[in-house]
Amino acid sequence: MTQEIKVSLPSGKTLTVAYGTRVHDLLAEPEFAGSAHQVVAALVNNEPTSLSYKIEVDSQLELITAESDQGVRALRRSLCFLLTIAVHDLFPERRLVIGHSLGNSYYYHFDGLESVSDEDLDRMRRRMREIVAKGLPIHRTVVSYTEALDYFQSRGQTATVLLLKYRNANKIPVYVCGDFMDLSYGPLVPNTGLLTTFDLARYDPGFLLRYPPQNDPTELGPFADDPLLFSVYKEYKSWGKILNIHCVGNLNDLVASKEIPDFIRIAEALHNKKIAEIADRIHGRREQVRIVLIAGPSSSGKTTFAKKLAIQLRVTGFNPVAISLDDYFVSRERTPRDANGDFDFEALEAIDVELLNRHLLALFAGETVEIPEFDFKSGERKPRGRELRLPDRGILVMEGIHGLNDQLTPRIPRKQKYTIYVSALTQLNLDDHNRISTTDNRLLRRIVRDYNFRGYSALTTLGRWQSVRRGEDRNIFPFQNNADSAFNSALDYELAVLKTYAEPLLMSVKPFHREYAEANRLLIFLNNFAPIPASIVPDDSILREFIGDSAFKY
Repeated sequence: MTQEIKVSLPSGKTLTVAYGTRVHDLLAEPEFAGSAHQVVAALVNNEPTSLSYKIEVDSQLELITAESDQGVRALRRSLCFLLTIAVHDLFPERRLVIGHSLGNSYYYHFDGLESVSDEDLDRMRRRMREIVAKGLPIHRTVVSYTEALDYFQSRGQTATVLLLKYRNANKIPVYVCGDFMDLSYGPLVPNTGLLTTFDLARYDPGFLLRYPPQNDPTELGPFADDPLLFSVYKEYKSWGKILNIHCVGNLNDLVASKEIPDFIRIAEALHNKKIAEIADRIHGRREQVRIVLIAGPSSSGKTTFAKKLAIQLRVTGFNPVAISLDDYFVSRERTPRDANGDFDFEALEAIDVELLNRHLLALFAGETVEIPEFDFKSGERKPRGRELRLPDRGILVMEGIHGLNDQLTPRIPRKQKYTIYVSALTQLNLDDHNRISTTDNRLLRRIVRDYNFRGYSALTTLGRWQSVRRGEDRNIFPFQNNADSAFNSALDYELAVLKTYAEPLLMSVKPFHREYAEANRLLIFLNNFAPIPASIVPDDSILREFIGDSAFKY
């Protein structure tokens, strides 16, 4: 007798279907009419799945359309899958390696090639469009561990083979299109015919796979270059060559060989060397610069960076003095509200810009000022602040989300400011075709820090993350190219340390929570890393800002 499964639809209607029914078999339901052609994936019990997913237990079903956050991710992953197929068809001897995101694009390069010709790009573009025109099905399946290992070895995907080396599951989930198979860390679209909007463009020494912006999956829109960000990634890639770690499998090998302590020391030394270089640049402008402004997205390690920079500034002869932008918040009654009516603490208008600039000018003039102290519990400034006067060779150091926006310090001449952008831009890949998202790196940092120091659960942090991202899009990323210097706070080993802290927190998010999809995705992602004990992380590492036991006081 065939086992029957109950499937609840968004309308509340319940269907009774046979065990193993695939999601795409339910798209004919009347309530999905009009949207079925835009469907790229589904949520089954809050877990993102492909449309070829077999339903084997009673389930809640929702569809993921191209316009949603989950749908955008599925489309972008699928475009990467499409490019990989085309390259394999045309250049099976070449090793294609995905890089970072850049202006609604992914940067790629061919290992060992210094550039990609326009002719090769045109051939890849044409082949991709041929595959799209055929509307070939893409489906998820599982293969045995041995079959997966043999397949990726035969294709020369050594990074993928290394990744599988540290797994012991007897079944490996893969995505298949024709005779091509690859790993994917999230659902792909059901067929290539949905992947009509893309382009390829030269970006030496590699090229860009351009994809649509989030707000319109049907149009590419103009390309927004980001030379500062690219230079940071390029520098970090050179660090990767020094460290000889390019993918998670390499890192896991190092953990297994017990050579990880030396690797950590070198990674931290590269951080400190870069901070010293930035301090030297500031010293080179010592006749003009009076304040260093540090900005970056959430969990980028700005606070520890500022403390480590202050030490290096002392080495060059400065007497750095830190002031907190948080102390210049306006009172609650003057705080602006967002579209939902909540306090918008990330808006520039939440800062008393006039008072801040008045104090800065007075300090530069050698005067003594009373710096306010903000009480976050009462939402008001304390009755008394602290007196401050710049010492000889004094320089101010201030970190906050608006540091790169000249509207924060409109009365301070540009030549008196030195601005620094800090973010965690990992160069490490899972394998050649699956990148590690910078956003995921920061999110895991924040989940661990919020639990350790703010008492927030992973559920709470995940629930707030989209709001945090919107604030970054509005207040930080538009200004990042204004920076005089950029610092990459990512450490190639950190996710293997964060794994031990984050996994139990993520496991507390259950399938009935809306945030389960994100929590489960991160758990699957972390499963690729061999753990590294926190005991070997130096006490002055930026990572200590998130896991605790730092040598610095916060």
